[in-house]
Amino acid sequence: MTDAAPPFRVWAGFAALCVGMFMAILDIQIVVTSLPAIQAALGIDPDQMVWIQTSYLIAEIVAIPLTGFLTRVFTMRGLFAIAISLFTLASIGCGLSGGFESLIAWRVLQGFAGGVMIPAVFAAVFHLFPGKGQAAATTMAGVLAVLAPTVGPILGGWITDTLGWRWLFYVNVAPGVAALALGWALLPRDKPDFAHGRKLDIVALVLLALGLAALEVGLKAAPKSGWISEWALGRLVASAVLLAGFAALTLRRVLPLVDLRVLADRNFAAGCALSFATGMGLFGMVYLMPVHLAFVRGHSAFEIGKVMLVTGAAQLLAAPLVVALEARVSPVRLTLFGFLVFGAGLLLSYWGTPATDFDEMILPQALRGFGVMFCLLPPTRIALGWLPPERVPDASGLFNLMRNLGGAIGLALVDTILFGRIAGHAETVATELRAGSRRMAEFVGGLPLERFTGQAFESVDPEIEARVAPLVEKAAVALAINEAWLMLAAATLAGGLAAFLVRPPARPAPLSRG
Repeated sequence: MTDAAPPFRVWAGFAALCVGMFMAILDIQIVVTSLPAIQAALGIDPDQMVWIQTSYLIAEIVAIPLTGFLTRVFTMRGLFAIAISLFTLASIGCGLSGGFESLIAWRVLQGFAGGVMIPAVFAAVFHLFPGKGQAAATTMAGVLAVLAPTVGPILGGWITDTLGWRWLFYVNVAPGVAALALGWALLPRDKPDFAHGRKLDIVALVLLALGLAALEVGLKAAPKSGWISEWALGRLVASAVLLAGFAALTLRRVLPLVDLRVLADRNFAAGCALSFATGMGLFGMVYLMPVHLAFVRGHSAFEIGKVMLVTGAAQLLAAPLVVALEARVSPVRLTLFGFLVFGAGLLLSYWGTPATDFDEMILPQALRGFGVMFCLLPPTRIALGWLPPERVPDASGLFNLMRNLGGAIGLALVDTILFGRIAGHAETVATELRAGSRRMAEFVGGLPLERFTGQAFESVDPEIEARVAPLVEKAAVALAINEAWLMLAAATLAGGLAAFLVRPPARPAPLSRG
């Protein structure tokens, strides 16, 4: 491993890749807070609105594991040029859409192009920076990967309020064109292997695409319709069958579409488990914060974004520390530290109340933002840093796929808790208030505490009960959100135990500072 510092052109080319990845991740969260505006403008049925996001996520999750194959065909430079061009073109198409069908079609293309760019960045870390600068490059990619979901809500709210919803997509054009020019000029000019493209396993591709699409749709449907409903369970079972068929077919191929054999590497498998757990916590926290701030506290999208900037600030503060420590401390120890801090930040939100707002959220957000950097960067080193270079592109796709799958399953579990527990909590809160519970009255807030003495009310004025009903509903939502935080904390902390499975090589190549 060389100790030579990477030249400026390498950093500039890598920066272009990072811009593409940032745009791809940002485009999920920047849109979500503005869905009502898009729905009203295009006259979309409320039941169909979810497909604006789901279509993007399905295309993205299908594209991610294909990155290794596509990189071998087009090279890193060629694939990035194609992906960023399609992403920019699709962004223009989304902005020009005049109806639901055209918007969904462009979102599918946008999601597929974005899905290719995400793992390409993490693979490029080990291709472009074999020695000095690798830790800094990993940190640069990691910061942008976790910062995008944090700034998305505030940026999306501001753009929609000031420029209109179409600019949520038009803002991608200028950075997309700049990244294309920079990447095409500065990324390595490797020779493409178009002959490898003729070896595309069409059957495996169809099985993979249908299996991942069925999984995403099933996970979206399960919380509302029930996990054992015909609609959700049927798609989850179909997904399992399709993906099992894909795995069986792929493992028999000499030149597989996706190299699943890399999962036999113990460290890579442990890294994937850590990535899965990180995805659950990361996607879950970005989802739960706006739910609480919007439905319990009544904040606007822009206000929600300002509150969530605390997480982004903590991430930026943690980044240089991770770079410094990675040169001196085992990635296993850093990972364990990160999952402990991240899990603690998730757990602290378990004690939220309907009054919880910015001040009470500072410490949990700071811990989550600080800890998540240690959950993303050292596990990337664990999963990819000790693999042969030729295996990194496929491995990077699988590694990033695990994070997205963890996020998808985590969100489905969060929604299951919210949809399944709010009604029961509302009944419990109302019952305890009628029984005169001062503790519950304090939790709900906005009630005359002197009237809650532990003695049951003989009767309740219907007019007063009608005024109290919204407070009860908000309290019920807060309690359900607390349970979701507890689930995320438990899953994240349990997932972090995968770090104990890591067995570093006898003489690992040390990361150099840079």
